[in-house]
Amino acid sequence: MKQSTVMAYVQLMRLDRPIGILLLLWPTLTALWIAGQGQPDWHLVIIFSLGVLIMRSAGCVINDFADRNVDGLVERTRQRPLATGALSAKQALICFFALLVLALFLVLQLDWLTIQLSLVALLLAVIYPFMKRYTHLPQIVLGMAFGWAIPMAFAAQTGSVPAVAWLLFLANILWTTVYDTFYAMADRPDDLKVGVKSTAILFGEDDLTILKILQLSFLSVMLLVGFQLQMSLIFYLGLLIALLLFAYQQWIAEDRQPRQCVQAFLNNNWVGAVIFAAVVLHYLYQ
Repeated sequence: MKQSTVMAYVQLMRLDRPIGILLLLWPTLTALWIAGQGQPDWHLVIIFSLGVLIMRSAGCVINDFADRNVDGLVERTRQRPLATGALSAKQALICFFALLVLALFLVLQLDWLTIQLSLVALLLAVIYPFMKRYTHLPQIVLGMAFGWAIPMAFAAQTGSVPAVAWLLFLANILWTTVYDTFYAMADRPDDLKVGVKSTAILFGEDDLTILKILQLSFLSVMLLVGFQLQMSLIFYLGLLIALLLFAYQQWIAEDRQPRQCVQAFLNNNWVGAVIFAAVVLHYLYQ
């Protein structure tokens, strides 16, 4: 295989842009640490980390397949492999199904409940890319897709999915909607031209105000998680830092310039990292 073709596959799976992997990884690891009360099974950590890498890659592939006739019309995406012709739609589908086979191999190492839950994860991963054609709320579907690893992590670690897992799942939907709306704000002019829907278009001039509400809602749900788990001060300090990061995102995106909106999106990596670190430190020093 030519080096240029290999790089095209790397770009198709967004392995050259790991931010999506990190945004999916932090809540997954947080769920594993909480489910394992600070001592998760390490084989589960490995399986879920690999699963994050594979499923995020698969999600990017099927997303580009769905958008193959649109990406060339959008400034930010016109250099993607399917838009430029570096790869064909058939090659993308083969790559997608190959990644699903790898994911199946991983999930078969887990218990029956987690295997059943993985079917929902597959469904969400497949339908998400097409939602932007039918609803202005594809970010919520993305939040569900990214967050479904949370109940799976609890099922794999504990054999059940307690209420706190669903609170974390809800929090992840709110958070994903926040950061992916920032991302969509950068594409809003192009999306309006090609007819792609998003929360950024739905929220319009009220986008930053609604994002503030969503950010505070996320932190409120995480406070409920902290109260239910009787977390220590370290956890709440992590939420305070997350609040400051959210304020920073609002500040840099104030003028709604595409580059600043993307920076606000990227900054959410630190939100996930800080909250995960707070959970790890809570169990380490409790």
